[in-house]
Amino acid sequence: MAAHMSRLRGWSRAQRYGIAVCRQYSSGSAYPNVSLSTPLPGIPKPVFASVDGHEKHETKITTLENGLKVASQNKFGQFCTVGILVNSGSRHEAKYPSGIAHFLEKLSFSSTAQFGSKDEILLTLEKHGGICDCQTSRDTTMYAVSAEVKGLDTVVNLLSDAVLQPRLLDEEIEMTRMAVRFELEDLKMRPDPEPLLTEMIHAAAYRGNTVGLPRFCPPENVEKIDRKLLHKYLQSYYCPERMVLAGVGIEHEQLVECARKYLLNVKPVWGASTPANIDQSVAQYTGGIVKMEKDMSDVSLGPTPIPELTHIMIGLESCSFLVCCTY
Repeated sequence: MAAHMSRLRGWSRAQRYGIAVCRQYSSGSAYPNVSLSTPLPGIPKPVFASVDGHEKHETKITTLENGLKVASQNKFGQFCTVGILVNSGSRHEAKYPSGIAHFLEKLSFSSTAQFGSKDEILLTLEKHGGICDCQTSRDTTMYAVSAEVKGLDTVVNLLSDAVLQPRLLDEEIEMTRMAVRFELEDLKMRPDPEPLLTEMIHAAAYRGNTVGLPRFCPPENVEKIDRKLLHKYLQSYYCPERMVLAGVGIEHEQLVECARKYLLNVKPVWGASTPANIDQSVAQYTGGIVKMEKDMSDVSLGPTPIPELTHIMIGLESCSFLVCCTY
């Protein structure tokens, strides 16, 4: 009778919570001993990918008639990443007020000749599951899009328009000024010192030249940068000879065809390029020390104030990354 009641209670739990609740796992003879090293009967034998340590995807490079380079590496997948890299960054601002590259980064993917606003650009990319981004460094500026492979034509068209046909409207530049000011304030207030330390160590190592020029726009230059100055800078540095259209996850011939269609005979909004005005300065190592005192007493992420710490970064002179060294 007791055994019968136990079975009834077990069935009641099974009905309420499911059969798995009532399973009793043990090492007893209720379950057969199945070896983990023996293939299960009736199961197809798995096929594993072989790894031989060699890269199967070759990087292909083509130079178009106008000097623009097209580089690609085809990899299996439904999505691709395509970008235009420009040999232009904060190190090239010796003849201009520092901060132009910072402004161009914030102005990227705004309204263009074909797209009336940034929202329109994002909606176009959304149809192909795409996202866009722009990043600047001391040496390069990169406009990139990741999207479905079948949307490659739309992606290259959009990139070409964003790089060569930006409207740079007054309201967009004013919004960029606000964004730059906010970022500069954030750099001063944030507890993480790494961005400031990186700026300071470059300023100390290459004082007043090339990679020692500020990557972030100095506060005194925010109001100086306008459309006329931006066009003058773009006219010098945004020329085909200083650009690379790079893609991963696409056929090289297909990318070259899109480059010829959208980047070969396109006149930029600022007119013909004048690469003769390019700064050819070579980085001159000076060395030195840059210090900054910050009062963090009124900055706190919670009830406990941020401890007073000293952050130090040390750099040493070395060879250029462009020099091939043999060891």
